[in-house]
Amino acid sequence: MPTASNTASAKTKTVPYDVAEQLRTPEEMAAYLDAWLTDAPDDAAGIARALGDVARAKGMTQVARDSGLSRESLYKALSENGNPSFATVLKVAQALGLRLHASVA
Repeated sequence: MPTASNTASAKTKTVPYDVAEQLRTPEEMAAYLDAWLTDAPDDAAGIARALGDVARAKGMTQVARDSGLSRESLYKALSENGNPSFATVLKVAQALGLRLHASVA
């Protein structure tokens, strides 16, 4: 049984959370991106990051290959400070097997 002195010296190790590690299926990836589009439709940077999370979950090398873009440009465009063109967003969505659609607000 741990004593008070043993418990006090035990340290909790924390690791950074990466949502991409939690996105395992195409349905989870689509639901995650859809949640961003629904809940934060004006947050272009957040939506781009979410698209980047999905791309990392699928594998950035594969997404780069399927989209015809370089891995480096994808990481940059879909990063926290990225600002991807709409053409890049469409290419990445297609490479991920996702379809953007419109509905009445």
